[in-house]
Amino acid sequence: MVEVAPERFEQLVGEALDGLPPKLGKMMRNVAVSVEHDNGPPGLLGLYRGVPLTRRTTNYSGVLPDHITIYRRAICAICDTEAQVVDQVRRTVIHEVGHHFGIGDQRLHELGW
Repeated sequence: MVEVAPERFEQLVGEALDGLPPKLGKMMRNVAVSVEHDNGPPGLLGLYRGVPLTRRTTNYSGVLPDHITIYRRAICAICDTEAQVVDQVRRTVIHEVGHHFGIGDQRLHELGW
């Protein structure tokens, strides 16, 4: 386990989001991303809650933002170095963003995320 300060971890999440291709970033409307510094649900490094773009219909309006949560303690617990944390944060952010675009866990794992 490696300890990464909360501020640094949040910076890593921001950098991972900034690293998304611009076209994808523009498509991420009505999505909030946050970092949970306490323990999250067992076995989860991140969590997407919302209505994926592939399931939105013309009735999609007036809803709360989708929400992506990244779990700092869970990621730090499986890493031995800050470099591993950087990589895992990036992988987790991309995985959860994939869910926003309607990509399921099985396909994300097939793609290496």
